[in-house]
Amino acid sequence: MATAPLHTAPSTIMQRGSGLLPGIVLCAAVTFAALTAQRIEVALTGRAWLEALVLAILIGTAVRTAWSPAERWQAGIHFSAKTLLELAVAMLGATISLGAIVGAGAPLVAGIVAAVAISITASFTLGRLFGLPRKLAMLIACGNAICGNSAIAAVAPVIDAESDDVAASIAFTAVLGVAVVLLLPLIAHVLGLGQHGGGALAGLTVYAVPQVLAAAAPLGVAAVQLGTLVKLVRVLMLGPVVMTLSLIMGRRHGAERAPVASHSIASITRFLPWFILAFLALAAARSLGLLPEVAVAGAGQLAGLLTIVSMAALGLGVDLRSVAAAGPRVTAVVTLSLVILGAVALVVIRLAGIA
Repeated sequence: MATAPLHTAPSTIMQRGSGLLPGIVLCAAVTFAALTAQRIEVALTGRAWLEALVLAILIGTAVRTAWSPAERWQAGIHFSAKTLLELAVAMLGATISLGAIVGAGAPLVAGIVAAVAISITASFTLGRLFGLPRKLAMLIACGNAICGNSAIAAVAPVIDAESDDVAASIAFTAVLGVAVVLLLPLIAHVLGLGQHGGGALAGLTVYAVPQVLAAAAPLGVAAVQLGTLVKLVRVLMLGPVVMTLSLIMGRRHGAERAPVASHSIASITRFLPWFILAFLALAAARSLGLLPEVAVAGAGQLAGLLTIVSMAALGLGVDLRSVAAAGPRVTAVVTLSLVILGAVALVVIRLAGIA
């Protein structure tokens, strides 16, 4: 009797794998369509106005609207939306080097940290005042304050966000992200900011690194260089923010079971998801020079691909009626949050003495 599990384990694994396959293949097909659409977009306009990550959500949502996948598809869709996303977040750690902080300078780094903290707090408060659910408000706050889609994707599994909330927050921040890229050079000119000031403004407000390059390029090479550096330091805030949320969620879920928590390392790691621990470990290894560049590049590319697959899965689980119902409130919160972030960014630029 004791040896029965050894005989059943392989068949059980095969059954689970075959059960996941249909949904994973569906998500992969949506991902392929999104990547193809992005290539066509670049070929026609010279720029990816909507990245594959956003397109995957839109295509997945369109498929879900036209066709409701049966139960046999659901296991693979859920696996792609959760497990693959967690794996992508973990692998992102290999692309983060803490050395970027040293090169940015203490005053600017302190300003970036303050800007992220103030923006998250203000955005979350706005979301709650506008009646948004707590998780949706947090997704929008982190997306605006840190790095848009990537931050939303990283925070979502930590706070157990619903797919509708993830899709809504990404969709609206994506639209405004494109608007910021287009308007930022004009805003920098109107405010009298030079290349360094305009680049810092781009790094502090624009969501994705490629978008920072697009927004800062019209201002000059110096703007692109400083904007990219500021943006990378801002992205580094994702680790501490996600870790903090993990601890908060862990305490909330475990409060009844463990009313008195120890401050030991074991107690802390108990509340941290495996992928956050992996993220931090890989970031430390990258910072110490333990990872070869080929591994870093490969991890970044694979993380990006897995994130797109996960977003396709999220799109396949979206009810458009729920997203539409949240539309006006989400739009207002995202817009006001972006205005607050811009105001805080200008204060940081002035205090740091960036011209």
